Amino acid sequence: MTPPDLDRLGRHESWDGVRAVVAGFGVSGSAAADNLLFLGADVTALDEASSQEKAERAALLESLGADIRLEAGATDTLPDDVDVVVTSPGWKPSSPLLAQAAGRGIPVWGEVELAWRLRDPDNAAPWLAVTGTNGKTTTVQMLDSILRAAGLRSAAVGNVGRPVVEAVMDPAPYDVLAVELSSFQLHYTRSMSAESAAVLNVAEDHLDWYDASQTPAERMTSYAADKGRIYQRVQRACVYNVADPQTRRL
Repeated sequence: MTPPDLDRLGRHESWDGVRAVVAGFGVSGSAAADNLLFLGADVTALDEASSQEKAERAALLESLGADIRLEAGATDTLPDDVDVVVTSPGWKPSSPLLAQAAGRGIPVWGEVELAWRLRDPDNAAPWLAVTGTNGKTTTVQMLDSILRAAGLRSAAVGNVGRPVVEAVMDPAPYDVLAVELSSFQLHYTRSMSAESAAVLNVAEDHLDWYDASQTPAERMTSYAADKGRIYQRVQRACVYNVADPQTRRL
């Protein structure tokens, strides 16, 4: 079977026949699975742990045709015949499921990447994106408050609260989105082109998420590089912290 051309698919195209695996069934994973189902994709969601909340969400999506597996060992093996994997941000690239996807040449997206691809091409709200080791949640909440005070329909989304894909697919469109992005989320984001982006600071954190074979300095470089992804393809302004030379170098 010829694999689908994923780059041609957006919110107005049918995803019928696209076989999507969602890695992780937390808040962002279930939102990704829900919207992929809505678009017509064949969805399998995998998670090692269950809870009452996850079980309730799983029952709803299973009634709509999804295959939800919440059990120990569910993420050990990537199913056959997969076109795309949408991963939760905390998953390391070295995790068995994602390593198998990479080995088979299957695209691995984060929920943020999926959200960017599903923006309405005729009425896409600009993204004001913020990252940093410290202070990004407070900054995004302040930014959202400023935008609302200016009379705009805004939402603080991403790492701070509502999944970005939910906001993007909301039937009542937003004027602008204040988007908090972690290094994990940015690692799995490839095509985002924010209106403006800011890196508040970069300090040692989450280095155990990176390749264990790297030295601490190399892991720090990888971490900073993921933060710097937020500046790629920015349309208007890249904002950095003059008190933090690392942000300027990005």
